[in-house]
Amino acid sequence: MNITVIGTGYVGLVTGACFSEFGVQVTCVDKLQEKIEALQRGEIPIYEPGLDEIVARNVRGGRLSFTTDTAQAIDQALVIFLAVGTPAAEDGSTDLRFIEGVAREIGQSIDSYKVVVTKSTVPVGTSDKIRGWIQEELDRRGDKTRFSVASNPEFLREGAAIGDFMRPDRVVIGTDAGDDQAIAIMKDLYRPLYLNETPFVETNIHTAELSKYAANAFLATKISFINEISVLCESVGGDVQAIARAMGLDRRIGKKFLHAGPGFGGSCFPKDTQSAAHFARELGHEFAIVEASIRVNERQRKRMVEKVVDALDGDARGKTVAVLGLSFKPETDDIREAPALSIVRGLLDRGAKIRAYDPAAMPEAGRLIPEMRLCKDAYEALADAEVMVIVTEWNEFRMIDLARAKALMAESRMVDLRNIYDRERMAEAGFQYWGVGR
Repeated sequence: MNITVIGTGYVGLVTGACFSEFGVQVTCVDKLQEKIEALQRGEIPIYEPGLDEIVARNVRGGRLSFTTDTAQAIDQALVIFLAVGTPAAEDGSTDLRFIEGVAREIGQSIDSYKVVVTKSTVPVGTSDKIRGWIQEELDRRGDKTRFSVASNPEFLREGAAIGDFMRPDRVVIGTDAGDDQAIAIMKDLYRPLYLNETPFVETNIHTAELSKYAANAFLATKISFINEISVLCESVGGDVQAIARAMGLDRRIGKKFLHAGPGFGGSCFPKDTQSAAHFARELGHEFAIVEASIRVNERQRKRMVEKVVDALDGDARGKTVAVLGLSFKPETDDIREAPALSIVRGLLDRGAKIRAYDPAAMPEAGRLIPEMRLCKDAYEALADAEVMVIVTEWNEFRMIDLARAKALMAESRMVDLRNIYDRERMAEAGFQYWGVGR
């Protein structure tokens, strides 16, 4: 089977590479010539563990290719995945201009049956619009070519995307009622996963579209909930980690996403919660739980700035702060909506000097916040710092040489926004320690 993936961002590149690993013939398309040329040279534009090896292996095997020729890629494919950007607008709605542009290009190009599949996260009803845009272009041509539209949302975690694609919790496929051909093609495409007995959820398109928002909004709500509990813990001397463990051992709740910290970030949760809330408001309904989760997340970032300032005796002016971790989570270079950036900006506004280190995210972070000094490793960042702030829980930050850090720093203080250290251990090492909810 030949498929085309339009868009070589995070979702598109992972999707295309992983399908090629199944033995499918995949063409990935992007408008940016320099991006395609870089991919053809084997240069991967994102940091995702294992992706470079899969891309290289399947390019060598002739199963994966990259092009800017959208029309040719559409012509040779049976299934066309849309994985272009869907940025958030100022009011929280989703900008669909890239989706519309690709849909119209499909309508201008197809002359045989295709299944057009939305992989990008889009509001409910977008598939209807895609069908309309394609049909408008076919009608202009006087063409009667038949096509199907399907929704196949992605549930990939950055830093673990390859495993998530190859061993998914579920595959959701939404099609029009009675479109047995599209369902059969999509299930055949995912047939290698049958060996793992992956649950398939076959449903209508609107349900499939909404399922991604429902999942991400719920996970974001879990994060905001435990962060609210952390505030109560700090007020009464409780331990949020013990509470999270007690909650997580209840199988109805589960332990994942119950980690107190600086709040959620990345390309999905902030955008998807805003989009879900906006979509609900358009229907005349307040998505109250999600709206509250968004407010809690914004407040939590401000609380983290105050926590660092408090550790500096209430005054950050002229103080040097070592920030460890800039990406929104470990094992990715993604800094979109990263809590670290909000915290750094808040500290700069308070007059602090920032020395920062991240294993993967420094180039883009430095471009966005040139006022901070980027360092070659954690120990360079700690030199002469009045406080060490752990914002992203990269593994290398879990085993910092505390004696070396103490010798380098002007003051022995740690603000651990991910609760990866133990207060007693830090006290033994001669550090003042602040966690979240402990």
